Amino acid sequence: MKKFLFITLILTAFFSCKTESKSENTVFNNDELTTIKGEFVYFDGVGVIQTNHQIYGVLGSKKLEELNSQADKIKTEPTDMVLVEIKGKVTDQKDDVILWENKVDIVEILKVAPNPKENNEVVKIGNE
Repeated sequence: MKKFLFITLILTAFFSCKTESKSENTVFNNDELTTIKGEFVYFDGVGVIQTNHQIYGVLGSKKLEELNSQADKIKTEPTDMVLVEIKGKVTDQKDDVILWENKVDIVEILKVAPNPKENNEVVKIGNE
């Protein structure tokens, strides 16, 4: 009986200490603004931020243009993703272009950085 309790205690401690390996992509709520940290890509007129658990379509605004301009300075390919941290208002309003359920209207750009896990995993078609 003591062995069974000891094994149960060990297993409980082990599973309760398990953490998520991708903790760099997170979402924080503070008042009405939400801080979102994830990977950003802008392609064909649409911006997207992807966290570990959610994908946000970015509503068109001057801040989206500013974020894309900052990201363009870091990217080597138009389809590269960059790490961003922004503050914005999350909404589920309908949009003709952005079809993701969650959308974000950027209020403040906190950080833009290169994505360290980009290892040229892009498949290119055509001549280089």
